[in-house]
Amino acid sequence: MENNQSYFGSVAKGLKTLATGLKVTFKEYLTPKSTEQYPENRKTTLHVAKRHRGRLVFKRDENGNHKCVACTMCEKACPNGTIKILSEMVTNEEGKKKRQLVDYQYDLGDCMFCQLCTNACNFDAIEFTNDFENSVFDRGSLVLHLDKEKYEGGSLPNLIDGGAPITIGKFNTKKK
Repeated sequence: MENNQSYFGSVAKGLKTLATGLKVTFKEYLTPKSTEQYPENRKTTLHVAKRHRGRLVFKRDENGNHKCVACTMCEKACPNGTIKILSEMVTNEEGKKKRQLVDYQYDLGDCMFCQLCTNACNFDAIEFTNDFENSVFDRGSLVLHLDKEKYEGGSLPNLIDGGAPITIGKFNTKKK
């Protein structure tokens, strides 16, 4: 016996699948929705994981000096050329030649946030912060010179510590 259905059997099967789809849609339509109010309430409700990779910054010591020695290991590890380091050889008082950092250029717009640069750094001089609000109108302003800027934190309070305290299942929401 072949598996041929009659015309009316096919129509009944089609109506059954249509009813199943409408049931799922109607059930979802009646479910209450919640919307996180961003950016209006981001200072009180936004939680960002500490491990989130938002932008690259120099680590600095207590005197405000960066630890980078211009070894270019991070530049070599970067898969798409986001980091460009300019350095020069300088002779110190003892007559020893030493490499000195002139410019550390980091293109935030091209970065893949893969963290290969921070893993390659033997001097623990760079790290990713969880600052994610980096949108600008001009792409050229995403090119940062990390040796010239001193990162003081993002626009949100306690962002480096994770932002607002996380409360599972509770949002500052507006019901629709």
